[in-house]
Amino acid sequence: MVKIAPSLLTADFAYIGDTVKMLDESGADWIHCDVMDNVFVPNMSFGQPMIQAIRRITSKPLDVHLMLIDPMKYIREFADSGADLITVHAESPSSVHLQRVIASIKQCGKKAGVAINPGTHPDAIEFVYEDIDLVLVMSVNPGYGAQSFIPQTLRKIEYVADRAARLGVPVEIEVDGGVNLENYRSIRDAGATVLVAGHAVVDAEDPAGVIEALRS
Repeated sequence: MVKIAPSLLTADFAYIGDTVKMLDESGADWIHCDVMDNVFVPNMSFGQPMIQAIRRITSKPLDVHLMLIDPMKYIREFADSGADLITVHAESPSSVHLQRVIASIKQCGKKAGVAINPGTHPDAIEFVYEDIDLVLVMSVNPGYGAQSFIPQTLRKIEYVADRAARLGVPVEIEVDGGVNLENYRSIRDAGATVLVAGHAVVDAEDPAGVIEALRS
């Protein structure tokens, strides 16, 4: 069954604790935390102290997505802050040595993911499938919440799902950006196993109902 990982990016940060508790009660599988540095992407969100605070109020796995110019520098800090899964971008400058970055995450005892932006070909991760637990396919250009899903992403999801199957590696295929009740079926049919939904869940009148619909 597909996992649902609501993103906190669209939440009102003045009530972040209430939002996390609401997602807990609504049946979310993971909590997706977008960490931005206003360099790698044109926005800034939150850092290690927020992850620590979220960790104190939920037992859900924290799915921490590092949109940073130099994620390698901060992996240990986010691991110690309570992240369960740490995802870095294939496009980050420090990811020129991507296997080293992945190894650093594993050495911290955490699951490792690699994200690829809409314009990045999946071949960028061809030789790390066996080393990772998750591929995050960005279906919007990262930096802001509530963007529209880029339709061409469906071909990329299919490509990644096919490569993982051919290689026989049990990686999760996560899709982030513009996921909603209108397009989730096509995203799942393409091969996604984890759906990141921000606005569609966090701002819904019935978050639990939306999560169940996305999962069912």
